[in-house]
Amino acid sequence: MKRVSIFGATGSIGQNTIDLIARAPDEYEIVALSGGRNVAQLAEDARNLRAEVAVTAFAECLPDLRAALAGTGIAAAAGEEALLEAAARPADWVMSAIVGAAGLAPGLKALEQGAALALANKESMVCAGPLIMATARAHGGVVLPVDSEHSAVFQALVGERIEDVERVVLTASGGAFRDWPLERLAQATPEQAATHPNWDMGQRITIDSASMFNKALELIETREFFQLDPARIEAVVHPESLVHALVGFRDGALMAHVGPSDMRHAIGYALHYPERRALPVERLDLVQIGQLTFRAACETRWPALRLARDVMAAGGLAGAVFNAAKEQAMDAFIDHRIGFLQMAEVVEVVLNRLSAHKSHIDAEISLDNVRQADHLARVTADEYIRNG
Repeated sequence: MKRVSIFGATGSIGQNTIDLIARAPDEYEIVALSGGRNVAQLAEDARNLRAEVAVTAFAECLPDLRAALAGTGIAAAAGEEALLEAAARPADWVMSAIVGAAGLAPGLKALEQGAALALANKESMVCAGPLIMATARAHGGVVLPVDSEHSAVFQALVGERIEDVERVVLTASGGAFRDWPLERLAQATPEQAATHPNWDMGQRITIDSASMFNKALELIETREFFQLDPARIEAVVHPESLVHALVGFRDGALMAHVGPSDMRHAIGYALHYPERRALPVERLDLVQIGQLTFRAACETRWPALRLARDVMAAGGLAGAVFNAAKEQAMDAFIDHRIGFLQMAEVVEVVLNRLSAHKSHIDAEISLDNVRQADHLARVTADEYIRNG
């Protein structure tokens, strides 16, 4: 049996992972599940999957989790240390789906046990890609991409040589505001930004989609995963969200990964890798689809894409600064303290201020230094949001 842990079990990626595992329960032994404040869902999944331990990120939720698991024999725990202890439990395959920089340390801990890390937490690669990959190499682990775009690239490269890749094209839906006039974006609300035209995702990732910060993170993540020159990584808007990525080779061939807007494909590919098994996803009817369309990803409308280029050029800890500033800016937008367009402004100011002190960016990429850069970026972002 494959021993599996799922961190971020109550989110959309975690729930889709559980859906696949529950279809073949005899094949899996569940080690650990983690979640946030949705203790009822976390406890229900832990009971149904007979997990060894369930962990909530919030200490104040622990009494409710313990009560919900009373009499089951399933351990209940809370907080960062408990999460790291759960990640250190031996497992063959670990889903990393905790949102934000908080997913980095548990992912590293899982890799230190030699696990296959299914990485849906793009922030880990953005903040500390070299550290993630070095940890996997040092301990015999493997990192499997779960973002639909990076899974698509990963699949397109099976049997290919990375030196033959001429370019990688990531597709973006364009999010909630792709058809809005540019002048209207300044009035966009968090509620409007949290409605996605194609995907059913959580609030934060959906807002990231509207601002294209998700695609900016994915550009950086592509650089870290596949070690490509940033000049060879592109983004285009593809409203149908059926072509997840394309890989162009030096002979002119362009290989596209086409599939339904269903995260269970990328999750299932990682879960069964290197096998390819049947999955309960829609089979596309190309005649019914009729056409696939593409548009330029305008950096005036989506300045996050330009900022991603700046981050890749800077290297070092710039990714950690970028991600932390973005998270703080999004919090302020959700709280109606800044406008939609101001999120990119905050991130750019923070990058510029911290880049002026080379020691903040050029330090070794270690967990401690990533955390320090993250902290400095958040403090700087909050100060700018308060005082301008």
